[in-house]
Amino acid sequence: MNETLFSALAEPNRLHIVELLRSGPLTVGEVAEQLGFNQPQTSKHLKVLYESGLVEVQPSANRRIYKLRHQPLIELDDWLDSFRRLWEERYDRLEDYLLELQEKDKEQGNKE
Repeated sequence: MNETLFSALAEPNRLHIVELLRSGPLTVGEVAEQLGFNQPQTSKHLKVLYESGLVEVQPSANRRIYKLRHQPLIELDDWLDSFRRLWEERYDRLEDYLLELQEKDKEQGNKE
C-alpha cells in the first residue's frame, strides 16, 4: 500500500478536501471557500493530494479544477478488505465458540 496515500489522508484538512471532491470536481477557489481557507493554503493541500495520486487536476483557462481519482481509493478498499476478511473469520470462530459454551451450559443445566 502506498505510504504517501496514508500520509495524505491522515491530515484532517486533506481528508475533508477528499470528502468535498466526492461530490464532484471543484476549483481551488471553491475548495478554499468551503473550507474557509485562503487559496495558497488550499493549493498546498491539493498539491499533496495530487502527489499522492488521489486527485487529478485539469487546467481550464486561469482556473485549476481538481477531481478525485478512483483507482487509489479502490486499491485502499482492496487492502482494507483483506483485514475485513480476517476479522470476519475471527468473529465467526468466536460465534462458534460462544454457541459451544451455550450448549455446554444447557447440558450442565439439564444434568442438575
